[in-house]
Formats: sequence, C-alpha cells, structure tokens
Amino acid sequence: MIRRSFLKTSAFGIGSTFVFKSHSAILENEIIQNGSTPLVISSYNGIRATEKAMEMINKGADALDAVIAGVNIVEEDPEDMTVGFGGLPNEDGVVELDSCCMHGPTHNAGAVGALQNIKTPSKVARLVMERSDHVLLVGKGALRFAKAHGFKETNLLTERAREQWLKWKETRDPDDNWFPPEIDNKGKAYKGVNYTYGTITCLGIDLKGNISGVTTTSGLSYKIAGRIGDSPIIGAGLYVDNEVGACGSTGRGEENLKNLTSFLIVELMRNGMSPKDACMEGIKRVISHAKTKELIKENGRPAFNIRYYALNKQGQFGSASIYGPAEFSVNDGNENKFHPSDYLYEWED
Repeated sequence: MIRRSFLKTSAFGIGSTFVFKSHSAILENEIIQNGSTPLVISSYNGIRATEKAMEMINKGADALDAVIAGVNIVEEDPEDMTVGFGGLPNEDGVVELDSCCMHGPTHNAGAVGALQNIKTPSKVARLVMERSDHVLLVGKGALRFAKAHGFKETNLLTERAREQWLKWKETRDPDDNWFPPEIDNKGKAYKGVNYTYGTITCLGIDLKGNISGVTTTSGLSYKIAGRIGDSPIIGAGLYVDNEVGACGSTGRGEENLKNLTSFLIVELMRNGMSPKDACMEGIKRVISHAKTKELIKENGRPAFNIRYYALNKQGQFGSASIYGPAEFSVNDGNENKFHPSDYLYEWED
C-alpha cells in the first residue's frame, strides 16, 4: 500500500451534477445577526490569539498590532506542530514558514514565503509591508531581510517534529508522487503519521472600526522544499478591505490558490452576502473547480479540506469548511470562546 493510496480513478464528468447540502452548525444568535465590534476571530488553534488580540484592542491598539501579537503566541509554541517553531518540516527535514498580513486602513500588505530559522514570520511579513516597497519576499532573500532587521536565527525543528518526520520517511513508498494522502479529522494519514496543512489565521476589528488580518503557517507537512501555499498570498490565504470585511483560510492551499477564494469571499460580502454564507459559497466554488482524480474520492467527494473565516464591517462573522463538524475562535469583547463552523459534509470514518 503506497502513501498516496487515496488516488482514485473517478472524477466529475462534464455533465455531472453535484448536490451541496449544508450542515449548518451556526446558531443564529444576536451577535451574528446584529454584529459586534470590536471583534477578533481566528481558526480553532487561535483561542489564545483571540484573547491576546482583544486585550490589546480594548487598550486602544491597532487591529494589526493586536492580531499579529495574538498569532505570535502560536508561532512561538513548540507544542503546536502546525505553525512556526515546532512545525512539521518539509521532506528534507527543514521547517519552512509562510505568512502574510494586511492592514485595512492603508490597504497595505506584506508577506514572506519559505522562510527558515525565524520563529515569527508574521513579524517579518509586517516589516516587508512597512520597511520595503515590496509585498512578498521568499527564501534566502526573506531570511537576509529578517536578519538585517535584528531577527536571530533559531533551529525550528523540535525533537517532537523530527520524530514525526522520521516516521514519515520510514513509512513512505519509494513510488511517492508528492500528492498528499487522505487524512482523517485528527490529522492522521497512512500508518498513523501526523500530517497537517498547518495554519492559523486571525482577523480583527479595533475600537476605531478598522480591520486587519494575518495568516501564518509551517505549511503542508513534508512538502517539496521551496513549496509555497496560499498562506503568504494576498487574496488567497488572506484578504482585507477596510470598507467591507476580511477573510482568512486554512487547509489545502493549492486549491485555494487556484481560486483566490479569500478575495472572492470579501467581494461576496461587498455585494451583501453574510460572512457565513460567503464562506460557504467560497467552499462550493473551490469544490466545483476540483476536477482531477487526485482531488476526488471514490464517492465523488473532495479528498481534501479547506476552511474559511470571515467578518464584515458591521461585526458579523462566520466560518465554513468542506468537512466538519469543526469550531473556530471568536472574541466579541464579552466572551472568548469557540463557535461552530458551517460545513458541507461530516467527516467519514
């Protein structure tokens, strides 16, 4: 049995009809209907980020300062193998990080890709935005830029992550074709190897009503060296329009890149769609374009997962994913807690 055992021969035919059935888990409460500002939302692994960001916002911080400080907690946590220090490495055993940020009031953005040896790529992404005329720096250039601004190099590969990488190497098939295996809802793949798309996104509205966001990741586990997913790409892993709202994503970055779905979701909100419904429409768009056999299970459903998180100028928020149930982190200024995401399909055993 090869590591890429999920590859199937079935695909959507030209005349195929896909029936989408939304398993809405979101409760229509007063916060979602009427909105709440200030507001911070994040992915499931961002509950500490939303707490920190709201604490700063309530003291008058700009939303960008707040959300970056929030995700720094996760970037610097060696126990989280999806982001920053301790993240699962590429196929060579090297941790490469991606991040981007976007500042609503100025509509400015910065990003880094395939950055090695720096724990907090989100901070470097912000410096790219503020201290250069560029948006995206990658690889050795991004590292030189970070070091020029005083960042110290650190070995990001923890012993725990190294052990998982070695387990992956020991169980991989020699005919490996670089397509990721189908994973379950606990991030386990063939022979129980930990496998993750690994990302945190955090979006915030501050006391002035300004919106900013950040996305940061260690990326696809055991990826080809130099691979960059959607997380550092403006319009894919993150998009902010200060007059409309913001959207960030986690999950299979390649499919998100093909659709620039975060930009799409913000545009749908511009046209009056709620954050929850816009996220679900983004999910449907991605699935409708996933036509190759590597991306489709025998039952016709996607062999990958993506999740979107969005808020609008009025302080309404929502999230949607292909598979669920799942939750995301929300701090409305009164409570910091998990909320259920909308989703299309339940996880399959």
